[in-house]
Amino acid sequence: MSDPFDLSDDESQPAPGHPLPAARPLPAAMPWLDGLNPEQRQAVETTEGPVLVLSGAGTGKTRVLTTRLAHIMITGQARPWNMLAVTFTNKAAREMRDRVSALVGAAAEQLWLGTFHALGVRMLRRHARLAGLESNFTILDTDDQLRLLKQVMEAERVDSKRWPAQALMGTIQRWKDRGLTPSQVGTGEAGEFAGGRAVALYQAYQDRLRTLNACDFGDLLLHCLSIFRDPEHPDVLADYQQQFRYILVDEYQDTNIAQYLWLRLLAQKHKNICCVGDDDQSIYSWRGAEVGNILKFEKDFPGAAVVRLEANYRSTPAILAAASGLIGHNEGRLGKTLRPGSADQQTGEPVMVRGLWDGEEEARWVVEEIEARHRDGTSLNEIAILVRAGFQTREFEERLITTGVPYKVIGGLRFYERQEIRDALAYFRVVVQPADDLAFERIVNLPKRGLGEASLQAVHVLARSQGIGLVAAARQLVGSDELKPKARQTLAGLIADFDRWRSLLAAIPHGELAATILDESGYTGMWQKEKSPDAQGRLENLKELASAMDEFDSMAGFLEHVSLVMENDEKTDVERINVMTLHGAKGLEFDVVFLPGWEEGVFPHQRAMEESGAQGLEEERRLAYVGLTRARRRVYVSYAANRRVYNQWQNNLPSRFVEELPSDMVERQAEKGLFGGVTEAAAAWGGGWNGGYVTQRQRHQWSEAQTPSSGETAPEDGYAPGDRVFHQKFGYGRVQAVDGNKLEIAFDKAGTKKIIDSFISMA
Repeated sequence: MSDPFDLSDDESQPAPGHPLPAARPLPAAMPWLDGLNPEQRQAVETTEGPVLVLSGAGTGKTRVLTTRLAHIMITGQARPWNMLAVTFTNKAAREMRDRVSALVGAAAEQLWLGTFHALGVRMLRRHARLAGLESNFTILDTDDQLRLLKQVMEAERVDSKRWPAQALMGTIQRWKDRGLTPSQVGTGEAGEFAGGRAVALYQAYQDRLRTLNACDFGDLLLHCLSIFRDPEHPDVLADYQQQFRYILVDEYQDTNIAQYLWLRLLAQKHKNICCVGDDDQSIYSWRGAEVGNILKFEKDFPGAAVVRLEANYRSTPAILAAASGLIGHNEGRLGKTLRPGSADQQTGEPVMVRGLWDGEEEARWVVEEIEARHRDGTSLNEIAILVRAGFQTREFEERLITTGVPYKVIGGLRFYERQEIRDALAYFRVVVQPADDLAFERIVNLPKRGLGEASLQAVHVLARSQGIGLVAAARQLVGSDELKPKARQTLAGLIADFDRWRSLLAAIPHGELAATILDESGYTGMWQKEKSPDAQGRLENLKELASAMDEFDSMAGFLEHVSLVMENDEKTDVERINVMTLHGAKGLEFDVVFLPGWEEGVFPHQRAMEESGAQGLEEERRLAYVGLTRARRRVYVSYAANRRVYNQWQNNLPSRFVEELPSDMVERQAEKGLFGGVTEAAAAWGGGWNGGYVTQRQRHQWSEAQTPSSGETAPEDGYAPGDRVFHQKFGYGRVQAVDGNKLEIAFDKAGTKKIIDSFISMA
């Protein structure tokens, strides 16, 4: 996007008012600066001109921000109302105001301090009529926005089934994040939505908002930008430019283009803007954040001072070295190297990297290590499992419950409490137990099948009058003429589907049956059509649910297991392990951090690389850096060579991020023989890895060695029950059953296990 703003001195006359205080001589003693290191003090005292503070993880940026605000006020360089301080969360704003209040007292209440949205709405209410609104306008929440857009689309005769409103809403919000009004959206950006009518629908949506005297969250800055750039009212922007002599911004790496433009306009007069951020922690591009904003700060503000906060007061030197070594592989960064904040800080334990056979074994190992750390005195509250995607929590939740270790999922629901999982389980419950009325009620019209209230009420009335279940009542109704033909046909089709799925219970693997039910019912398709940001995550969760079934002898046994799992104690007064995604962990810290699932395609995530290429890979690497720097004392990284996906074993390569961790601060372990079959790769990775790395050629060799077709010692016509076989980890055993590429083997010493045939040789 081209830059519409010239940063040369503004020749327009500022609005009168807001006189600046006379400069005071600096006091000889400034106790509020005590305890700051030289870098932090430089960031506080460099008050004139643009300043970029590159604040690494754990380097005390919050203290720098609050002390800088207090310093400017105490030294008389500005009054509180001449200062604008912007944060991303209400929590951060409250914390900042509290800290400043502790230094300057009640004057902190007069600061213009808050989130982008809070400050935007404060300005917009002052000038609402310039945006076609009244000052008492309503701010619509997400549900109301979507409902309004659906009304607009209906009025414009747009087929909402073919063109989902959720998809258009996402497009409109992306335009607003970029500061684009309908008239500013380029003709090439309209896309194919509704035959190229997306921009017209955007305009109709904005018109409808004005009619309702309402706006959405994206409008709070978009309207401000329009007002600031209105040539008929130059005094509005000039007044704010004159008022805000000093501007401070937290988490600048997370700003979108609209926020960036808003800040640049306000800073154009005095140019005393201080932006604090970490380009190495920019991980929110999927919600509009533009890492380029921080990368081009010096170009935007020529002569800007750049202060690097590199003294870390959180993590051990070993963790810092590992994190710095990893992030150093990114090209799109300004560059800094974290170092211990204390010269006498102990190096600490190296980062442990562990390779395991499969996801179940990985979960077992993680929980065993958690229990060991807890026995050593680490509080469960200070231990976290951080995953790349929400679906990965299931195996760890299962293991934590099995072992009785309390846990909590931060920023989301437990796996079996998630909406899509409960919906899917309801389908499975009706298949296993047709009399389960609660389950049938949940999914009878999910996805929408056109069964109206009258039809469903008829089912309930018949069930109550005859004392039978809802499925039995529905079966009777479809054989009568009490329902309208369309409803009768729909309900008959659903009953027939359940009968057919029930007949498959003993015919096909239940993991495969689960996938079949979700596909044929239309439930998977419903989420595939959904364009909301979390739709892909829900689909991944459903895939993980189907995979989980293969660990049980029957679908009924799995459902029983889930019922017991969901009864897990929910007491709040006990210590608990923290389970969350890496995105949700930003800003948090723990003594011990586990980072599982470091496998190609999982982390870095395949979709991120396919959609965004090299930029997507660099953001994934920044996410790994965030994970490492959450830990104070100990980090465990792990990966699994195999994972079960929809009743099939999937072979995995270790993440490239594993290779990129510096060997001198990493302890590498792998199960003996994990990469057997490739001598060169085994020398590099197996049995402790010998500190080596896997090259791209070795990756290819390893991948080829894991495919069933490459096994030279396998029988030409495959394995059969009764064959005597050997596995490098579990030893000798005999094949009990064959299911595709998966063998059930009774090992002499390790018990019965299911193994991919490429890991087996004839004894």
